[in-house]
Formats: sequence, structure tokens, C-alpha cells
Amino acid sequence: MKHKISAGHLTQDKIDEIITRRYTLELGADSRERILHCREYLDRKIRESKEPIYGVTTGFGSLCKISIDADQLAQLQINLMMSHACGTGERVPNQVVKIMLLLKVQSLSYGYSGCQLQTVERLIDFFNNDIYPVVYQQGSVGASGDLVPLAHLCLPLVGLGEVEYHGELMSGGELLERMGWEPIRLASKEGLALLNGTQNMSAFAVWSLIHAKRLTEWADVIGAMSLEAYDGRIEPFHLAVHLVRAHNGQIATAARFNELLRGSQLISQPKVNVQDPYSFRCIPQVHGAVKDTLSYVKSVVDIEINATTDNPTVCPDEDLIISAGNFHGEPIALPMDFLSIAMNELGSISERRQYKLVSGTRGLPSFLVAEPGVNSGFMIPQYTSASIVSQSKTLCMPSSADSIPTSQGQEDHVSMGANAGTKLLRIVKNTERVLAIELLTAAQALDFRRPLQSSPMIERVHKAFRQVVPFIDHDQVMYPHIANAVKFIRQYVREFEK
Repeated sequence: MKHKISAGHLTQDKIDEIITRRYTLELGADSRERILHCREYLDRKIRESKEPIYGVTTGFGSLCKISIDADQLAQLQINLMMSHACGTGERVPNQVVKIMLLLKVQSLSYGYSGCQLQTVERLIDFFNNDIYPVVYQQGSVGASGDLVPLAHLCLPLVGLGEVEYHGELMSGGELLERMGWEPIRLASKEGLALLNGTQNMSAFAVWSLIHAKRLTEWADVIGAMSLEAYDGRIEPFHLAVHLVRAHNGQIATAARFNELLRGSQLISQPKVNVQDPYSFRCIPQVHGAVKDTLSYVKSVVDIEINATTDNPTVCPDEDLIISAGNFHGEPIALPMDFLSIAMNELGSISERRQYKLVSGTRGLPSFLVAEPGVNSGFMIPQYTSASIVSQSKTLCMPSSADSIPTSQGQEDHVSMGANAGTKLLRIVKNTERVLAIELLTAAQALDFRRPLQSSPMIERVHKAFRQVVPFIDHDQVMYPHIANAVKFIRQYVREFEK
């Protein structure tokens, strides 16, 4: 299927659909016209203007006062790309690189960047052919856009850098030869249009939002199974409690738990315990706050992925070329730090529920095995979750609270949004692992409640999970079960919604 790039609205759900269903991209007629119109306008202004135009006829950053001769404008753009490709550290995952390509094409398609049509179309070729430029996670301070990662993303356009194609690493030059493509001959301003922008930060944000949404849904299902296994009470989920506080996420979580647990024998049996610990009783408040945070961050990122964020901004219809600051990552750096804290909380409360399930209370055996002592059972999975949650807590220091001046002080305040993005991705993955371990633990505990049954929805999830992870009656090597639990919550079709 094809997705036409246009000036219309791009959503994170649409990006998920494009990536998951392997759509190909195609420029719509309006986008082609806007790109051509902007480039023609920029070429005319360069010919006619006697005033320097930042990044077009001048150097970059603190070199903005140095004018460049007309015969060196193309070389200026190549030099910019080469000199800025200073990334290091781990590679950006291919899924994120794919989103970066899509967001860069979307941004350039609005016709405010001055790119050539063939340059944008080559980026589309990369996307459609599953060509993944090798991009590194470290190097961007998130303020002149994502200069370093975007340099690595775009070097292969001119035959430089590296790519991964069909699982094989090769140079940009080798790729062009294999595909039968000529290197793009960059025109004035194009290097800056490609390297300025927030597409690296935004791609990390979009990837994290897609997976965070999935994990918030799973947290409710897994939390409901834990509540059942712990012989918890349903009263804290009555809507009357939450309507008097009226936070949207809190109300939605309580309603979801009532739906998930409808028809359960366990939840309806008489309870000995008057109250449950906060990790169970306050699920609506904690899970709900995470959902509200997710909604806020989604609204901000939604604006960002539909924006032009390079510099200078070329506005043909207003006859303006304006050097300003749309590349600054602060608008999404702060929300990404916020989402990191929220996703950590989702993992933190999950680990506490695991601790209660293995604690040998409420009729459950110690560490969820029939013969504790000889068997350690589920003692150590909780250790693993504690370790992961602790790491996530240390990653929650807000990247956006830091700034280090660059470019001889010309860029004297930066967002560190790229660091916020890479940390957010790690926290999301950590939370996924912790929830998977809770599922492993809750399923084990639920089996000790037999012959009583949970609700039809929870029992369907439990039955499907038991097809990939068995009940543990005596000690086994546990790490494959944890790995299979992670795989399960990534791949399981949402049977519980049927």
C-alpha cells in the first residue's frame, strides 16, 4: 500500500500503521508543487539578493559572518554534511531510523526548506527500499536540530557514510552503485535543510509513544491478573470513587478494570483483608496518571511531526527567508523527560506487585513454589525487576535540565533533547521487561487459586500465555521464560478485547 506525503496531518497512529503494514511513500501533487516552488524562489533570491543569507551564502553557527562565493555554495553543503557526521556510541535502531526518514520527508514536503525535488525523492527511495543509514545515538545536543544524527542519515545521499541494506553493512558509495543511482548533487542550502531539524528527537519520541501506549494497555491487563492472584478487592475500582476526582486517565483505568474482571469468581468471593497495599489499591491513580501523561506528550509530539524545523525558514509567498530557531528541541525535550518519569512509574508499581505476590501472604506459597527452600521459585525474577526499575530511576534525571554552550557561544542554550530521546527508549524497553516479569509471576500465582476462575478475559490471556510459558513446579532455568514473556506481550494479538 502507498501513503501519499502531503501537507495534511500526520499522526503517530498513522506512522505506526505505515511502519507496521510496510507502506511505501509517494509525494502528493501538492507537495511536489510546494517543493519546486520553494526551490525556484530560493534560486532567484540568491541571484538577486545583495544581502547575505544565513547558511545559504554564509558559513554556519559562529561562522555566519563569513560570506561564501557563488562557485563554492554546493561545496559548502557537502562540507557541512561531512564535518557534522561526528556520531558515536550505539547505533540508532533501524525502526527509529525508518521513522526519521519518514519525518524528514514530511518536514521537507511543506515547501519551506528549499530542497530540490530529487533530494526528497531519494529519501523516499531509501524508505521504500528498507535502506537504513547507519546513525549513532550520541552527538546531538538537540538545539541546532539534530545536526550529527541527521548528517549520518543523509550522507548516503551523496555516496558517503554507511547503510544497512538487506542485513548487510556497506558504504554509501557501494549502495548507490548497487542500486544504479547517481549521487545527489546538493544545491545551496540543502545540506542545512537536511541536517537542521528535530527528526531524530521526534523519531525517538514517536517510537516511544507507540510502544508506551501498548504497554499502558498491557499494564492494566497484567495488573488485573495480579489483583486476582493476590485475592485483591474490587471496591477501589468503583467509578464513584474516581468521578469525585475526575482525572481522565484515572476514570478510564477504573472502568477498564471493571471490564477486565467482569464475571470473575475470584473477585466476587468474600474477602478477609479489609484493604490492599497501594500497588494494588492505587492502580487507577498511578496507571491513570501515566495515561494522562501519555496523552499530553502525544499532543505535543503531534504538533512537532507536522512542522518545518530546519533553518533558515524559506517562505516564498511572503517573500521572506528568516533565520530563527525552529530547530530548538525544547518543546519536545521537556515532554520526553516527563514521559520517561511516567513510564518508570509504570514499571515501579509493577515491581511492587511482584514483590507482594512472592511474599508468602494471602494463602500463596513463598516464592510461588510448592516446596520453598529446596526451590527458590520466583524469588529472583523479582530481583531482576528491582534491578531494572532501579536503572530506570537513574535514567529519569531530566536531560532537558542541562545545557552546554556550543559553536563558540553562538549556540549558547541547547535542549539535550536527543539525550532525552535515547533515555526514554531505554526506559520504555525496561518497563516492557518488568511488565513481562509481572505477567510471568501473576500467571504462576493465579494457578494457585484453582479451581476458582478469573474473568473470561483474564483467563483467555492466561491460557494463551501458558502455551509459551509453563507453570513452574520445581526450579528451572528462568531466563528463557522471561524472554518468552517479553516476546508474548510484543506479539500477542489482543484476544482479551474480543
